[in-house]
Amino acid sequence: MDQQDPQPEQDEPECQQALDTLYHFLDGELTDDRRRLIQHHLDECSSCLEAYDFEAELKVVISRRCRDVVPDSLRTRVAQALADASGAV
Repeated sequence: MDQQDPQPEQDEPECQQALDTLYHFLDGELTDDRRRLIQHHLDECSSCLEAYDFEAELKVVISRRCRDVVPDSLRTRVAQALADASGAV
């Protein structure tokens, strides 16, 4: 790589942009074009890929371990409150 190559400096905004959209990327909330751009960046940037791997693993752990059981009475009250609120328009 040429020592005068400005690529590392240009990557900083791209890294910030990739990291800012990481949760949207993980949740599948990006357009196909945006998703391809982020994926390309992750394929080329090991530090952003490392952040992605951490967040992806954290998401899996949370989904497996954080499962609160909600009492039926609470579900009924919430459903009733939503129904009442939608009728109050």
